[in-house]
Amino acid sequence: MKNYFKCLYNWIDERVQLEDLVKFMGKKYVPVHRHSIWYYFGGVSLFFFIIQVTTGILLLFYYKGSSDLAFESVQFIMSKVQFGWLVRSIHAWAANLFILSAFVHMFSVYFEKAYRKPREMTWITGMLMFFMCLGFGFSGYLLPWNTLSFFATKVGTDIAGNVPIIGGPLKVFIRGGDDVTGATLSRLFGFHVALFPGIFTILLGIHLILIQRQGISEPVHFSEKPASEKKTMPFFPNFLLRDLLLWLIVLNVLAILAVFLPADLGIKANPFASAPAGIKPEWYFLFMFQSLKYFPSHILFADGETVGILLFGAAGVLWLLIPFWDRKSSRGEQNRFVNYLGLFAVIFIIILTFLGWLS
Repeated sequence: MKNYFKCLYNWIDERVQLEDLVKFMGKKYVPVHRHSIWYYFGGVSLFFFIIQVTTGILLLFYYKGSSDLAFESVQFIMSKVQFGWLVRSIHAWAANLFILSAFVHMFSVYFEKAYRKPREMTWITGMLMFFMCLGFGFSGYLLPWNTLSFFATKVGTDIAGNVPIIGGPLKVFIRGGDDVTGATLSRLFGFHVALFPGIFTILLGIHLILIQRQGISEPVHFSEKPASEKKTMPFFPNFLLRDLLLWLIVLNVLAILAVFLPADLGIKANPFASAPAGIKPEWYFLFMFQSLKYFPSHILFADGETVGILLFGAAGVLWLLIPFWDRKSSRGEQNRFVNYLGLFAVIFIIILTFLGWLS
């Protein structure tokens, strides 16, 4: 058996020069320090994206993207298709864990200041993918066409409509009309399965190329050490095998959640019914949704909700461009304000999400 694999490897190596790739990967080293565990969450996010694509393709064999058939097609998947309920549950749980791991990865990169020169473009592509993760969540939420997803989408698009100047056209563009209808479902379905995956894949390719070219970032405290005191491990096979082991652990956790806490379908949406009490967005939008409740109806001459949306938009832009305004970080110096700002963001998101969940 060992000779068989060696012959197979040699056969492939003669045609695609695998040995050059192995040598290239063997020259890549990963810093080893007390915060090395955060390096793995980028790979975990990638793993969840792969699961999302795989399970999404399987669901596409049976799903019908129209308001007349969407709910029934999901119902058919869960009740009639062999292991259909499991595939849908894995898809639903992987979506939530994908966004959670992306949150963790983003904040770990932020606190380790891995956006410093020359990794500005790596940070920007990563943040654009993070925003697209939220887009995946929003566009996929309506697809089962149940009551909760219908009215949550209605509330979400109403909030987007409060953006000054572009809010009205943006709401009509997302909905495919003036209200949430079958056209909205068809449009979000197209975004979810075609447009967003295509853009995300391009950004992912650029992101991975940049990481390979630049290597894994070293924290400030690690980079200041003498070369003789720095510990590293080869990317291949040491780091890669640990990454794969974590993927296996994550897969087991995902399987347990999907089996013992399967995704619920709920009741089919009725556009003519009144909205049920306590409509909330998914947990990753909950902190923004809850924050807008605390704004007064009017602030000076502006609508309070509009001011809140503008503040969140400005915060997102500043967060995206942090490599360019955190000047001290580009020279390897600590900037305590940036650390405090990130800590405030983490605490703010956790507390507001918790309050939104309780309300």
